[in-house]
Amino acid sequence: MKKLGIIFDMDGVLVDSEPVIKMAAIKGLAQYGVHAKPEDFEPFVGAGEDRFIGGVAEAYHTPYVPEMKKLVYQIYGELVDKHLKIYDGVPEMLIRLSEKGYKLALASSADMIKVKANLQTAGISFDLFQVVLTGEDVVRKKPAPDIFIKAGERLGLSSQDCWVVEDAVNGLKAAKAAEMHCIGITSSFNRNRLEAENPDYVFDNTLDIEAIFDKMM
Repeated sequence: MKKLGIIFDMDGVLVDSEPVIKMAAIKGLAQYGVHAKPEDFEPFVGAGEDRFIGGVAEAYHTPYVPEMKKLVYQIYGELVDKHLKIYDGVPEMLIRLSEKGYKLALASSADMIKVKANLQTAGISFDLFQVVLTGEDVVRKKPAPDIFIKAGERLGLSSQDCWVVEDAVNGLKAAKAAEMHCIGITSSFNRNRLEAENPDYVFDNTLDIEAIFDKMM
């Protein structure tokens, strides 16, 4: 079988942490006098926490400072064990894909502290991924293609041999800009929003991707 890579986003694909990070960001920003609402964060989903937090702060005419993210991550760490939603069957699916010979990578716009907290809580081993990249590994975040290009290079694969699995519009834009195949998951945006980015497939459940890759074997 030709070697193929599957590059996973984390939030909304492997785990559902968006409600938790929104909860943490709302609590954290409130300490800076910003009284944000959950819907305020939607334009910044998938763009990394600097923009996720900073974009909302700036929308309320409050300059972003790095201490905001530090505080939000501190609050997130207190909430994640209780509130993180783990998608049933995803850890087992990752094991099967790895055993079938697919080269797996994780490319998240979040910082490593959040990636580690989520994977540990979800029971997903770091060892399943040949490459793990976070928002700290690139200057330009999604929708720039940098993190996916770097993941493909680290996997030793061409862009045409890489498939990206994403839930966010910014993530699909990044995958398309990297000239990679991509699959949208409707956990954060509706089907119409994702299909507007022309992904190869759109599914409602991350587990549905396995059938596509089984056909490629």
